[in-house]
Amino acid sequence: MVIELSTLGGDLEVARMMGEDVRFASETEPQRRFVFLGKAAIYSAGTTFMSFFMRENRYLSRGTRLMIHERKLAKKLVIDGPLTTCLATVQATLNEIECSIAIQNEGFQNLVLGSSVGLDEVLKRAPSNWYLEAQEAKNLGLIEAVL
Repeated sequence: MVIELSTLGGDLEVARMMGEDVRFASETEPQRRFVFLGKAAIYSAGTTFMSFFMRENRYLSRGTRLMIHERKLAKKLVIDGPLTTCLATVQATLNEIECSIAIQNEGFQNLVLGSSVGLDEVLKRAPSNWYLEAQEAKNLGLIEAVL
């Protein structure tokens, strides 16, 4: 089964949900091969989705660009009220950030598995949006081939 995709990004949690479906199907139906074919642009959530495919089942068309970046958060933290409530509000926000970082890093780890790119490299480059051309992704071992 080949899944073709071109995306400038999107909802990260939807990408993770779709990716979990691919992972589950790959594990429960080992006789079927699930292949990712990225075309033109695979940014953000698209790269997350791609990370759920085994590295040997990831392909990009010539000239495609990948973009890897950190999750983003836009939130106003209002601290107003009894001190214990204020502390709970701050702790809840900190928990949200820490959980999001853990989820993000799990995705990065899946992406680099079997490649020459280490997690430290992704963590260094992702905050400033890391763009890779298809051939560079191939040379780094993030994908199997450029078509």
